[in-house]
Amino acid sequence: MQFAEINWFKYAAPQRFYGLAGKAVPWLSALAALLLVAGLVIGLLLAPTDAQQGDAYRIIFIHVPAAWMSMVIYLALAFWAAIGLIFNARLAAMLATALAPSGALMTFIALWTGAFWGRPTWGAWWVWDARLTSELVLLFLYIGFMSLHAAIDDPRRADRAAALLALVGAVNVPIIYFSVKWWNTLHQGSSVTFTQGSSMAAPMLAGMLVMALAFWAYAIAISLARLRVIILEREQQTHWVHAELGNA
Repeated sequence: MQFAEINWFKYAAPQRFYGLAGKAVPWLSALAALLLVAGLVIGLLLAPTDAQQGDAYRIIFIHVPAAWMSMVIYLALAFWAAIGLIFNARLAAMLATALAPSGALMTFIALWTGAFWGRPTWGAWWVWDARLTSELVLLFLYIGFMSLHAAIDDPRRADRAAALLALVGAVNVPIIYFSVKWWNTLHQGSSVTFTQGSSMAAPMLAGMLVMALAFWAYAIAISLARLRVIILEREQQTHWVHAELGNA
């Protein structure tokens, strides 16, 4: 069967997507583990020492992929929340809900590792830098999304209210990305861009990209695993869920 011939719309049903996610999670988890080991080996053992920052720079192999993922996951969350809001798609709303904890974790890791990087680089654990502040706002948006959703008993009303917050908060993502260009900040600019390529040594770039792929695989795997739990909770009155839980 050709890839284009697959009827992907059938997986919009929570019951069918539940099985597909269950098959994908183990493979993605194994891929994330392998990429994580490879990325750490490259970043901590094979990449050269930076001429200016010494070995302190090696935190970028955690910090930068986490920062990337914090923004990407929020955009994905806002996208699926919008699909759920506009088309009343249950699975899309569930997927947005499943993505939120993963995005919050990545944002926290980015802020935490940034503090450890900033201490030897700037001489301070935290400064009210434009990028740091907007990244902190992103963490509050994730927490707000999850808190608002949990505060409303009716799942459908919770989906709609949280979706509106997600869409309003999406404006913060370009602010994070362009903050180093729009304002005079302490945070360094991007070392990797689509237009100018990379200013990093090849082993450094390789390690960072491998770690980014590891974070991608992990975030997708854990979000799909969480989505399966949400589906079971939201569809618990259906016959297929009773059958699924009976066979577990």
